[in-house]
Amino acid sequence: MGYTFVKGKGDIIELAKGKAAFVLVVGNTKTANIEGITVAGANPELVKYTPPADAELLYHGRCLSIDGVPATPDGKPTPALITYTVLRLTSIPLFVVNSGLMVPPKIPYIDLNAPVGENIAEKRAMDRQKVEEVIERARIVGKQISKLSDVLVIGESIPAGTTTAAAVLKALGLKDAVSSSMPENPVELKRKVVEKAVERIESNDPIEVLSAVGDPVMAGVIGIAFGSEKPVILAGGTQMVAIANLMARMGEVEAVIATTKYVSEDGNADLSLSPYPVVVADPLLGKSRYPGLRAYEEGFVKEGVGAGGMTAVAYVRGISPEKFLDEIEKDYEKIVL
Repeated sequence: MGYTFVKGKGDIIELAKGKAAFVLVVGNTKTANIEGITVAGANPELVKYTPPADAELLYHGRCLSIDGVPATPDGKPTPALITYTVLRLTSIPLFVVNSGLMVPPKIPYIDLNAPVGENIAEKRAMDRQKVEEVIERARIVGKQISKLSDVLVIGESIPAGTTTAAAVLKALGLKDAVSSSMPENPVELKRKVVEKAVERIESNDPIEVLSAVGDPVMAGVIGIAFGSEKPVILAGGTQMVAIANLMARMGEVEAVIATTKYVSEDGNADLSLSPYPVVVADPLLGKSRYPGLRAYEEGFVKEGVGAGGMTAVAYVRGISPEKFLDEIEKDYEKIVL
């Protein structure tokens, strides 16, 4: 089958056998400017281009805003490659939503007019009124796109998103256990940032927590999920766990989190914090003949751009794990090498 439930159970993932739509929410937080906090981009200047480049790759199989593809400093490819393969094999429609980008992508996209997130170590992430406005605009997007599908799959791309996720979990009184795109998760650095951020919070009201220490992508995902008239698959790891906990405090929604086994096996992450069922998919990258793909099994990158959720969708639609790995390698050869 290629995927398993690590928490709860449900049939939402099976809805992907029918009509599904994939929504990628992209944005930036200045928290990513903190040295050593992320490797989502080959250097600090490129970090702001990572989300638009991820989105461009999904449409075109190549990036327009940067040369090559988003990668870690030594060339391990963006998880957008995995999602690109699923979209190519399944013909699921793609919608890109700009929720706080520094650089707009060179493709058609839906714009929520969201602010770029501030550095949460230094100041509030966003103005509360703007966050509320973004959520309301995102609700409209979710409602309209969900009319096309039986299930809405929502992914994200935002450098340093695991740090803002940790701050949200901490502010909600939960364990700030999150994954990282690096095997050596800079836990102490993140913890210092999180401690500084949560000091300014005076309420555990979910909108206040999101505005104070979250990021604009969270606002976009939350609004789309609540606007959807169909169940949603939150395609992501610990960032989606933080988003799910905000959502659970804001109202009722039919949802499941779907991520990669690389997140579930990360000792720094804790998927049990999710208020919704959690599905884990294995893209078999550890068996790849390419070191850049095997690196995922070794603890690099792990998740992002909806990779885990879309892997589960591919399996639900009858693509075998072995066939899927073969197709990922074909795209790797064409796009990365």
